[in-house]
Amino acid sequence: MAESYVQKLLADRIGGNRFGKRENKNHLEQAKQTYVESTNQGLLDLSREEPDAMADFDVIGSLGYEAGQWGNRERAENGILEFCEAAAAYLQREFKVEGLNPQTEIAHAIGTRSALSQLALALINPGDVLLNADLRENSLVATTKWLGGEVFSLPLLPENKFLPDLESVPAEVLAKAKLLYISYPNDPTGAVAGKAFFKKVVKFAKANQLAVVHDAGLAALTYDQTEPLSFLTIPGAKQVGVEIHSLSKAFNMTGWRLAFAAGNAKLIQAFAAVKAVTDAGQFKAIQRAGITALNKPEITAGTKAKYDRRLQNLSEVFAEMGFAAKKPQAGYFLYLPIPKAAGDGVKFKKAADFAEYLLQKTGVIVSPQDQAGAFIRVSAAFQALEAEEYGVYEEIRRRCQDLGLLFK
Repeated sequence: MAESYVQKLLADRIGGNRFGKRENKNHLEQAKQTYVESTNQGLLDLSREEPDAMADFDVIGSLGYEAGQWGNRERAENGILEFCEAAAAYLQREFKVEGLNPQTEIAHAIGTRSALSQLALALINPGDVLLNADLRENSLVATTKWLGGEVFSLPLLPENKFLPDLESVPAEVLAKAKLLYISYPNDPTGAVAGKAFFKKVVKFAKANQLAVVHDAGLAALTYDQTEPLSFLTIPGAKQVGVEIHSLSKAFNMTGWRLAFAAGNAKLIQAFAAVKAVTDAGQFKAIQRAGITALNKPEITAGTKAKYDRRLQNLSEVFAEMGFAAKKPQAGYFLYLPIPKAAGDGVKFKKAADFAEYLLQKTGVIVSPQDQAGAFIRVSAAFQALEAEEYGVYEEIRRRCQDLGLLFK
């Protein structure tokens, strides 16, 4: 009896009376188990979103030391100033962002996911529209819906270099729009945005009185001639928006939950006001360890070298199979159109179908992306030591050599 009335108490925003009642039909999870049991062979996971490495030893050592300091035992509230100062110095050194005030234009966050949700709480009223230039169901989208806002999705298509067509937003949508979300370098596409696009975003935001949130979680991971670029280096950007940087990808600190927002002082103030109600700040020792990371650029340099090498090799392996694969300019994913069919006659219309087929036949796991076309995302964050990487590429070749994939 108790369970039945508790079910009725649940909020509609999480499903209400339907919450927890949907049957779990995760075909990929079932296929993984079936493959291992039927072949007695391990899986080859190329779907990982999180970095494969641990945090730097100096960062880990800093956490251990700071955790034992008496002054770090208290709540951090809206963070420690020293972390914001380190963040400002990091943005200046790595991205040439000048003149940020650590006290008024930067605030720490307990990861990007929390930051996005809290920014929605700071900005969205019922009926407001979020312009979402993202293929993922991020926490900004979810929280906007929970608050009674609406989401207008801007497609990211290869013919437009995976950049949103801002001019395609209907006038009636713009009239209610309050917030534009962008994220470059982009996950899952690997696309980068240049200064010309960011200038267009600033102009568009000013013309339509929009706030801009730029998720720059992959911004430090660029390759070859592509330089790291911050939205905040664009004239006028600080007047319209904020940029979120995470220590997860560039510093292998995903589980540490540490990020920061920087930019417009009023937006940072509003963000901090929401944080004061919804969290008590990240543990000071973690913030101080984050300072160690931000002050050590060689961490990111080593990570970039690894992903650069892996992406080059993965692109060659998948190109040999017939995929239109080339190393991206940033991030650590390949974003590849799926084949039309396999040599055994099986045809594919959706990426989910191909990903399941690939898993069943080879034990290779990729991430299906059916949000705008049919693509797979291949991750360079597979778990292997550098000396073991060549064996991974050869194993992919061996397992996939008889698939006979058809792309026309």
